[in-house]
Amino acid sequence: MDIKHLQYFIEVANSNSFSRAADHLFITQPTISKMIKNLEEEVGVALFDRSRKQLTLTDAGRIILEQAKLIDKAFINLETELDNLFGLKKGHIRIGLPPIFDANLFLKIIGSFHEKYPGITFQLLEDGSKKIEEDVSNNLLDVGVIVLPTKNDNFEYFSFLEEDFKLLLHSSHPLALRDEVSLEELKNESFILFNKDFVLNDRIIFSCNNVGFNPHIIAESSQWSFIQDMVASKLGVSLLPESICRHLNKHVIPVKVINPSIRWNLAVIWGKNQYLSYAAKEWLQFTREHLIHAD
Repeated sequence: MDIKHLQYFIEVANSNSFSRAADHLFITQPTISKMIKNLEEEVGVALFDRSRKQLTLTDAGRIILEQAKLIDKAFINLETELDNLFGLKKGHIRIGLPPIFDANLFLKIIGSFHEKYPGITFQLLEDGSKKIEEDVSNNLLDVGVIVLPTKNDNFEYFSFLEEDFKLLLHSSHPLALRDEVSLEELKNESFILFNKDFVLNDRIIFSCNNVGFNPHIIAESSQWSFIQDMVASKLGVSLLPESICRHLNKHVIPVKVINPSIRWNLAVIWGKNQYLSYAAKEWLQFTREHLIHAD
């Protein structure tokens, strides 16, 4: 059963005339008569009583007309929704962001995108790189920001930020007066790290192991502001990305780390072989262009 058959049937029923319906639809009367005949043969019952002077619906015709109008309305709604989708008037984007990085630039880009496409909504979820990669793989997130390297076989990505980490010290700490500190000099310090959901946890421990010691971890957190507060309370030292260090309070001092320096490279990832919505594709292109321009 073709939707056009139903639409032509609705028009004939509304007009009570094959000829008037044909005029409204800009087709010939024989064409619409044939369409209605085909529909009647398909459903196996007459839809119109043609024995009277005025065309009238049969009992079956009235039932089918009621349902045909519902189907026609649903079809029109479907076309409208698809037009909205393709025209980016509607959509929803799920983005994973690590709480460890300064998201101000990202939020500005999302704000600009919202101004351009106000009908698209966002879901922003904060988590570590490991969990974000897992959620993108399982289609629980459309895109995510993670620390490279990543599983290249599973994701497409583009890099947008590379920076050093700095050592966070209480302002009264003896090393706070130094311009730079070797990582090996921290072997007797108590460390405050991001928890094990963060790739950075592994990277810092690995870097410490490479210079001959296993860090004494006194506390872990998922929030950089809480880590800063713990350093400010003299609980230990920590390592945070340079961009975050612009927001530290006066009791915490950032110092350059050398031999080795610890760096990170942030990237936006999405599933290589997974469906990506029109809204998410447009957001990726929009974000890439704005990040490149920001550089």
